[in-house]
Amino acid sequence: MGTSERPKKKAHLWKKATVHFLLCFIVGFFTGFAPTNKSSFSTHHVLASNASPEISPPQEEISGKRVEHASGNFDRSALDESLSMKVQERSNLGLEEEKGEKGDKGEEVNLTPRRLVIIVTPTSDKDELRGVLLRKMANTLSLVPPPLLWVVVESQSDSTEVSDILRKTNVMYRHLVFKENFTDAEVEMDYQRNFALKHIEYHRLSGIVHFSSLYNVYDLSFFDEIRTIEVFGTWPMAFLSANRQRVRIEGPVCDSSEVIGWHLKSLNSSADDSTRSPVHISTVGFNSSILWDPERWGRVSSSEHTSQNSIKFVKEEVLQEETKLKGVPEDGCSKIMLWNLHIPRVIKS
Repeated sequence: MGTSERPKKKAHLWKKATVHFLLCFIVGFFTGFAPTNKSSFSTHHVLASNASPEISPPQEEISGKRVEHASGNFDRSALDESLSMKVQERSNLGLEEEKGEKGDKGEEVNLTPRRLVIIVTPTSDKDELRGVLLRKMANTLSLVPPPLLWVVVESQSDSTEVSDILRKTNVMYRHLVFKENFTDAEVEMDYQRNFALKHIEYHRLSGIVHFSSLYNVYDLSFFDEIRTIEVFGTWPMAFLSANRQRVRIEGPVCDSSEVIGWHLKSLNSSADDSTRSPVHISTVGFNSSILWDPERWGRVSSSEHTSQNSIKFVKEEVLQEETKLKGVPEDGCSKIMLWNLHIPRVIKS
């Protein structure tokens, strides 16, 4: 009997062990499918949902977000905001480019840049009104659309009046100072204009040159009109004298934009009037490139070019180059856009 019971007990133990093994296996199998870490799962989901194959934040933003995510402080709203800002910037850029090409109403816009206007103004420290007139001129030129360069010339002195005024203007300027002394005012003014032209030539400042007086008054459209000059341009100027109650016109006589003659300064036929040029320097403008292209403009050698009186050369060319001379404005250069006021000057002793 003892030998038959032992095999039965061993078989019973094996059955129990098999059942326990199966139960543990089943429990362990299904336990492996249960979620154990919800936070890591949601973080991975956020990263996946914000991935974009077309638009991404700038490189510096990306590196910053990586550092925050590594430290456990990942901010989804910040990334969404950066992405939306990037999209908005690209949208706005596209609209601006489209407007630049077609304009506000789908019309093509002329993107040709405006030409530089170079205003040359000689001054004299003997004129007591110089400070007031410089401020007047500065206020006028500040209203002109850029680019504009104001070249102001004066003789060397201990006074800083001109420098102080120019520094307070909103106009791009160059202040030139010379050492020579003169007794004749007209000769000094011509020297100052030539001095400015040498500066323009040396630095090859490319633009339309106009010689202005501190006593000039302008219609602002004048500066737009002279930008259209290709080689030489001319226009009439009215001289006003309050004391004499009269107006004198100097400059061209035109048929549309074609110059057919010149206004005479006086009816006297003296020898001085017959030799004087009918061209007033403030009634002409020219392309500054003629100053550094001697072969094209009839200056034979560099030595002649540097010693020649540039003002005289300009006046002669205006009278001779009829085909290159343009009346300003084009629709009829009889329109007055420039006035010169005759104000009795108080000369310093």
